[in-house]
Amino acid sequence: MATATIKIFLVHGDPKRLRTAELSNWTGKAVAGPRSEFEGVLTRDETDKSGVYFLTGTDPESGKPAIYVGEAENIRDRIKAHLEKDFWNQVVYFTSKDENLTKAHVRYLESRLLTEAAQVCRFTLEQNQSGGAKLPESDREDMEVFLSHMRQLLPVLGSDLLIPVAQPSAKQQSGGTLFCRMKGAEARGHRTPDGFVVLQGSTAVLQERQSAKKWPYVVALRNKLIADGTLVQKDGFYLFTRDVEFSSPSAAASVIEGGSANGLIEWRTKDGRVLKELDEQA
Repeated sequence: MATATIKIFLVHGDPKRLRTAELSNWTGKAVAGPRSEFEGVLTRDETDKSGVYFLTGTDPESGKPAIYVGEAENIRDRIKAHLEKDFWNQVVYFTSKDENLTKAHVRYLESRLLTEAAQVCRFTLEQNQSGGAKLPESDREDMEVFLSHMRQLLPVLGSDLLIPVAQPSAKQQSGGTLFCRMKGAEARGHRTPDGFVVLQGSTAVLQERQSAKKWPYVVALRNKLIADGTLVQKDGFYLFTRDVEFSSPSAAASVIEGGSANGLIEWRTKDGRVLKELDEQA
């Protein structure tokens, strides 16, 4: 990803309240704010334009992060129509300062965003896939550039919607992929900017160990992953059906080993060096 200079303006001086974000040499602009400041977010001039928007919150049934991705020729009017939805508590919208985003452009962006979000699977999507729009080749390229800048700004504004779960940390450790093994189970993973990811196809032990009784969090997390289909029984082990990001190497190792574990020691390189050693060498 190319380097970038981001300009963030805190309208009230508070990073949790209304803010705008721009990139140098880009005609796009983002506006973000909490639902508690709904009126202030929508009275801005930018909401009279066409663009794409994100409503984020928590799914009331599953407790998982949820998001609605939409497009509109008039952002203000469209977002007002979502007041009946009670799951969301944050809004982010993107528009263009030169007013060159057409209905076809934003429909294309919405479709691409929904496709990527479904692949990344960090959020429960609150709507079905859109039909998108056919664009001339030059317009498609322009929108792909627009989308790349959105990918840069969304995390800065508090949303990891388009960041793949298995994305490694920027500075790779020399050991490459790490392994955690216990009683025949074998998991593969690596550090990420937000913690540690266990890769799809990894396996975990079926039975919890005695130490799990002292750490109810481990049992609760394993049960949650079993309930949502992330862990399924196969050939005497639990199989990871998707990449899963944990808060730390120890949290990941605990789920794999069915009890308390020190991830700095349990995760090793192919040649046996432990994660703690790699950290010390970094």
